[in-house]
Amino acid sequence: MPAPRHFLVIVLFLIPGFATRAYAGPPYFTDDPEPVDYHHWEFYLASEESKFGHDFSGTAPHFELNYGALPDLQLHVITPLAFDLAPSGNFNYGIGDVELGVKYRFIHETDTLPQVGIFPLLEVPTGSFREALGNGHTQAFLPIWIQKSWGTWTAYGGGGYGINSFSGNGNWGFFGAVLQKQITPNIALGAEIYHQTVYQTDFPNVGTGFNVGTVIDLSEQHHLLFSVGRSIDGPINFQFYVAYQFTFDNGFFSFLAPPHA
Repeated sequence: MPAPRHFLVIVLFLIPGFATRAYAGPPYFTDDPEPVDYHHWEFYLASEESKFGHDFSGTAPHFELNYGALPDLQLHVITPLAFDLAPSGNFNYGIGDVELGVKYRFIHETDTLPQVGIFPLLEVPTGSFREALGNGHTQAFLPIWIQKSWGTWTAYGGGGYGINSFSGNGNWGFFGAVLQKQITPNIALGAEIYHQTVYQTDFPNVGTGFNVGTVIDLSEQHHLLFSVGRSIDGPINFQFYVAYQFTFDNGFFSFLAPPHA
């Protein structure tokens, strides 16, 4: 995709503890350190869209899969179908840049300490740069995330360094924070503020922005996520994220086993 959007499409973690735990990651740009539980899965069918000046682009849809491969370690992949509607009226649609990542939590939360983790991401240039569906070069993002909960409140955030150095582009930084409250057993509301530095010399700085969002648990396995926001001092006039999430463990695949004789 034309801009690094892995904070949106990203992303991630709302796992099993339906009605008992705070959620983090999607639907926000800012991530958290909490990996998917061991031998558990998350599947997202999602779309994110943003309006930069007179350019409208995003994913419709993208598919995200996360797996708890080891205790405290999560594997992550996003495969997007991207679109771009240019000010000229040209509309392009096709495969976007694939995202790969590994999340590792190395400090667990206690009464006094937050949990801490890393989540390096690699953007593979599978989308067409000429049609504004991809970056055209491999990118990486190297963040560290922290999280602490108090009752029904959860705060998480952090930031990292993006590697995007090639002609006309530069490395960049991202910092963000989210405050979220579980207002009912199945509804969480949150607000996010973030800042991203320049990553293209010929493109306006993303700058500082905000999102407000919600996570709705329809059941232990089925969830809806939504956020909306915009830039405070940057070019993003409007942005939103919407997703359906399905969470399950390895037992879900038992139906594939042959019946007993």
